[in-house]
This record gives sequence, C-alpha cells and structure tokens, in this order.
Amino acid sequence: MLRERISENVYWFQSETYAQVSAGVVAGPKWAVVIDTLMPQETLTMRDYIEEKLNLSVRYVINTHHHADHSWGNCFFPNATIIGHEKCRQMLLERAPSALEVARQDNPLYKQLNIVPPQITFHEGTLRLKVGKKHLLMFSTPGHSEDGISVLVEEDRILFTGDAFMPVPFIVEGNMEQYLQTIQKFNDMGLENIIQGHGEIILRGEIEEKIKENTTYLRALQKAVKTARRRKNPLEVLDSIGVEACGKSRILLGGLASELHRRNLRALYYQSLEEDPDNSTF
Repeated sequence: MLRERISENVYWFQSETYAQVSAGVVAGPKWAVVIDTLMPQETLTMRDYIEEKLNLSVRYVINTHHHADHSWGNCFFPNATIIGHEKCRQMLLERAPSALEVARQDNPLYKQLNIVPPQITFHEGTLRLKVGKKHLLMFSTPGHSEDGISVLVEEDRILFTGDAFMPVPFIVEGNMEQYLQTIQKFNDMGLENIIQGHGEIILRGEIEEKIKENTTYLRALQKAVKTARRRKNPLEVLDSIGVEACGKSRILLGGLASELHRRNLRALYYQSLEEDPDNSTF
C-alpha cells in the first residue's frame, strides 16, 4: 500500500493490489476520520497505521459511494459512525448482501465481513464535520453513481472525490450528463489537490487540464455511440474503438483502462437504446 502525507493531518492511501483505489484520513488531536475504506484486504493495514502510528481511534468513516472498494471495510471500524449519502445507505442494504455472498465463495476473507451502511445520511445540500482545526464539507457529486459524494478539506482545498473523478471516467452505473456537470464544478472550487477515487493525486497545476481531458473523453464516448448506432453492426463498431482513440492511455490504472473503456461504450450504447428505442437500428 502506498501512503503519503498531503498536508498537515491529511493522509492519502492507495492500493497496490486493486485498481489503484484510494482512501484518505484526516487526523484530529484525539480521533480521526477515514474517507473510504479501500478493499477489505487492505482496510486493516490502514486502520493499524491510524491506531499505531498516529495513535488515534477512528470516530467517523465517510463513504463516497456504495461500491465494495470504498465501503465494504466499514465493518472493521466497529466503534465508528458511518456517514454517506442517503442513497448509499439504500444501495448497500439492497445490493451488497447478495454481492457479498458471491464474494465469499471466492475469498475466505469475505466470510469475516458484514455490510455496515451509513448511519448518518443526507440527500440534498451539504453536511459539515469538524476534525480538530479542519472543517470537512460533504456534498453530492453524482455521475459515476447516483449516491456519489465528495469531501472537501476546506482549509487545505483538498477534495476527495471518490469515483466522481478518475483517470478514466467510469459511467456503467452512472449518468453521462451528471458526470459532466459534476467534474465541471471542480474547476471553480480553487482546489490545491484532487484525490481521485482511483489513481494518482492531481496537483493544482494539473487540475484544469485533467478536467478538460475527462470532459473530452466523455464527449468522445457520446460521439462514438452516436456513430455506431448508424451502422448495421453497432457493437462491432464500438469494440473497434480503442480507449486511445478517445483520448486516454491504455496503460492507465495498471492496464485496466481498455476494459473500463469497453464497458463504458457498451453501457452508453444500451442506455441510448432505452432513451430512443424507436431509433435503435439506425
């Protein structure tokens, strides 16, 4: 696991085993806040660092959304209160138990897990939390998923986005226009760093260009699907459009970029059929 101190009392963790997923810790004088939990295989390593190196307990865990690599480690913080979007709680309760049963068949570790949904939730507006001298501002950032939230460390202008921002935007369970609106908002926030849900830390001088790059990629997906729908073999056409043709490198996220891209194109194609079923063969 990679680890870095981003600013005073703000830490970043990144998985070396699964898709470069990231998490954060904001440390106060007596207790800490965890932002996302990594995959359960690594949650305990992060917890040990907080308890043994920082000499702190974890009072709150914030889930940026319900996906397993961001929330299934909640159960390893039994004395913490979990915070998330109202829909995050709903999705964990509805979807996670069956997914966990499947995961238990492949990995014995998952037999130790239980799903712990957020106990404090919000739906609209913002939610604030004070950690020592730091003020955390939570707000909705849909697009990757409808329950997505981001967490701003106001004093440092560090934004933990969850998967609302990624090296390759992933929209299979999301909404294209919401995603575009969300990432454009980040441009006007005067940020020092963006902590992506996966991938490296984005520095202040890189933010504008990375937002432009992600916007260009998402627009390229839309154009590719529109073109493919005019062809007799749309899925074959989509499969022939590589991630680099849409402006992203295939080596991103440890080589996962091409697979995420393929799934993006197919998801967007099927979404377009639902929106315009009478024109599905054109």
